[in-house]
Amino acid sequence: MEYNVHTLPNGIRLLHVPSASAISHACIIINSGSRDETETQSGLAHFIEHLIFKRTEKRNTNQILNRLESVGADLNAYTTKEYTCIHASFLRPYLDRTLELFNDIVFHSTFPEDEMEKEKGVILDEIASYLDQPEEAIYDDFEDLVFAGHSLGRNILGTTESVNALGQQDIKDFIAANYHTDKIVIAVLGDYTLSKAVKIFSKYYEEIPQNLKEPKRIAPDKAPLVVRADDKPIMQAHTMIGSQAYSLHHPFKTGLLLLNNLLCGTGMSSILNLQIREKYGIAYSIESGYSPLSDTGIFTVYFGTDKEKTDRAQALIYKEFKKIREKPLTELQLQKAKNKFIGQIALGEENRIGLIISMAKSLIDYNRIDSLETVFRKIEDVSTSEMAEIADEILDENKLSVLTFSPLG
Repeated sequence: MEYNVHTLPNGIRLLHVPSASAISHACIIINSGSRDETETQSGLAHFIEHLIFKRTEKRNTNQILNRLESVGADLNAYTTKEYTCIHASFLRPYLDRTLELFNDIVFHSTFPEDEMEKEKGVILDEIASYLDQPEEAIYDDFEDLVFAGHSLGRNILGTTESVNALGQQDIKDFIAANYHTDKIVIAVLGDYTLSKAVKIFSKYYEEIPQNLKEPKRIAPDKAPLVVRADDKPIMQAHTMIGSQAYSLHHPFKTGLLLLNNLLCGTGMSSILNLQIREKYGIAYSIESGYSPLSDTGIFTVYFGTDKEKTDRAQALIYKEFKKIREKPLTELQLQKAKNKFIGQIALGEENRIGLIISMAKSLIDYNRIDSLETVFRKIEDVSTSEMAEIADEILDENKLSVLTFSPLG
């Protein structure tokens, strides 16, 4: 896909992706997330993401929310371990309005005390709601095992204690320390010339003060193997299996993405879904995941089942892992897996807002954006021997931690 990059003297970059459509999409990605918090700041990045919609130097909450919604646009935001993202979808005439609003809420929010207290209540309710969903909460608890003692293991939402303790100075210090202008990308996908996009972008972002501090991220150590069962007041058992995995920059990243998709990624025809759910009818819900990060990653398999079926389901999963390790994929099997993965990626291009966010992240992570052809070539270049090496390292049950939420009684 055609794209252009324009960099301001302060380091902020514009990613321009032309698209002949009446609908436009834009986002601002900041390379800062929950892993950049200290332990006492837990939940701060997410808290800031909430508060930027509350009041700026010239707008109140209603004016912020209505600025785009009044013209039928959609505005939203989210926080991850490594990013903060604000994104919008809107009709073609409203690019100026959108980029101006991004500028206002990200760089001119005032974080008033009354709004902070109200939003703490909202987030505390969010934390309580999350804890009531064991199929969600187990992911965070498992990350805390895999990244033990590291900020990557802490819940993005924070804790009741840490959120209650957050103050205005924490917000100002965090933004100053982590909102590096050379790690901020504003991305625009729509029917605009490069010159028009650059003109609007420059109008709102060239005066932002330069902040080029080096990130101070520290990679996590390998955590010791943990096998743990926690009794919970729940009806169904939930289990996570996994370990630390390859980073965004590891040469085996593409191979593990492919292996994960083959195991239990998108679709119903994955190995684990066919074996655990369809053949044996043991687990209604089963999925695998691989999330590469800037200096590490995490591979997981999750399943939910009746308490008395947990051990058998886990044994069957390990059986499939062993088969893949001891009997590597044939060229034909690997090509089928590649064809499926490539087709899913191609279809995913239809999600325009997801596409522009993904491209902006790629620009931050790699300082480049690979074309679809390049992505497909990397998948095609994965060999059976590479897949065997990845499987032998990642799917060794002796290297996998296990966390189970088990019903009481």
